Amino acid sequence: MVSVTVLAACALTSCSASISSGKKVAKAEVEKLSSDQLAAKTGQAPKSVTCPGDLKAKVGTVMRCSLATSDGRKFGFAVTVTSVKDNVAHFDIKVDDKPTP
Repeated sequence: MVSVTVLAACALTSCSASISSGKKVAKAEVEKLSSDQLAAKTGQAPKSVTCPGDLKAKVGTVMRCSLATSDGRKFGFAVTVTSVKDNVAHFDIKVDDKPTP
């Protein structure tokens, strides 16, 4: 079970991903990397991670995604592109402090 306390402690983590054609990171890759980083930071993987689409590889781009915990709670989180270099996009993940109602 990923608790609210653990998620709050995981307020910010970073990822890097290769850019596909069209200057974007594929939706599935953003979801997998986000899940992997959250698991590494908290010691427990989210039950699921869902993003609305591909992440545009442009500094400052923000995409809202959601995660579900093993106890059924849902949290939103922001994925923000912080840099793009040599066909690699770097992005931060910030989980909301409170679960989605």
